[in-house]
Amino acid sequence: MPKVVFTRNLERHVPCPPTEVEASSVKEALDKVFAANEPLKSYVVDDQGRLRKHMVVFVDSELIHDREGMSDEVRSDSEIYVMQALSGG
Repeated sequence: MPKVVFTRNLERHVPCPPTEVEASSVKEALDKVFAANEPLKSYVVDDQGRLRKHMVVFVDSELIHDREGMSDEVRSDSEIYVMQALSGG
């Protein structure tokens, strides 16, 4: 099953341990995690269900392409990493 991992920075705000879920897309995986952890959802997606601008998601070390629908495919052995994007200089 794909494994969803959140950075420790998010864990400061809401508990979000690594979780394995049955899923074939990033959206499906995140929806299953959010179903069990509703407070985490508002940190990651906006009220339209799109990835927030300050968040990034990687699947198997590759940045996802579909930030709005999160339709990027995941395999049964994929690792999905969710983290806050950093900016500034």
